[in-house]
Amino acid sequence: MGERIGVASACGSATVVNAIATGKGAAFGIDLKVRAKVELAKGSREITGKVVGGKGESPRLIEICVRRVLEYLELERTYGARVETRSEVPIAVGLSSSSAAANAVVLATFAALGRRPRPKLVLDLGIDAAFEAGVTVTGALDDAAASLYGCGVVTDNLKRRVLRRFKIDPKLKAVIYVPRGRSYTSKVNRAQLKPIRSGVEVAHRMALRGKVWEALTFNGLLYSSALDQDPLPTLEAMAKGALAAGLTGTGPATVAIAKPSAVNAIECAWRRRQGRVIITKPTVKGAQAERP
Repeated sequence: MGERIGVASACGSATVVNAIATGKGAAFGIDLKVRAKVELAKGSREITGKVVGGKGESPRLIEICVRRVLEYLELERTYGARVETRSEVPIAVGLSSSSAAANAVVLATFAALGRRPRPKLVLDLGIDAAFEAGVTVTGALDDAAASLYGCGVVTDNLKRRVLRRFKIDPKLKAVIYVPRGRSYTSKVNRAQLKPIRSGVEVAHRMALRGKVWEALTFNGLLYSSALDQDPLPTLEAMAKGALAAGLTGTGPATVAIAKPSAVNAIECAWRRRQGRVIITKPTVKGAQAERP
């Protein structure tokens, strides 16, 4: 009865420069997806969400994303919605699960209405929803843009500007160590980050100049020290031949970028630790609507 369905996906991302300390960041998309399904129905204004497989995770962000799209299109009095997400991206470990979910849900809502929004609009609606849901400190434009465009980006999150885009060799591998536990960006005490601000600014300038891997490693070590996260996984990966390695987001995950020949040695070193190891690659595809 007047039901419309939209489906979309968006990729997670890994950190090059975490923007929390300075408001400026950098990130690149990884080939792990969040998929969203939105069912719009006339005759109801209720919006209900479900994070499938996310035990204890609030659906508030994805519900707000749907509402924001309907409000933008002045259809909030016309449709209610059911929205659900399914994620290959581990939640709250530093791989931009929230930004990917927001992108996917916004795109799926537009798709359900037969619309194709401009990328800037998708980013703005998702970031506004993230602020409202309280899951971001800076708006996470770096994570959101990397997820949406499927490439690397250097950003000014506070001004909502993408300063530079860059491509990553798709033949490289991303090896991710995910220890037990979660870390929510919104709960980070920013006072802890004051001592590393100048260093993070240096890392951001490095990324702008194209020294992406140097920036990633430097940034990761800075944030590991400030947030009391273990730097040893980073050092182990570098010792085993990684091109770069570092804490991603506010952790607790560590990402290493490596040529295929070094992956096995990095994986073996990390398998000795508690937690899990994910082997994926930088993505070449951004967020997109899919067939329902």
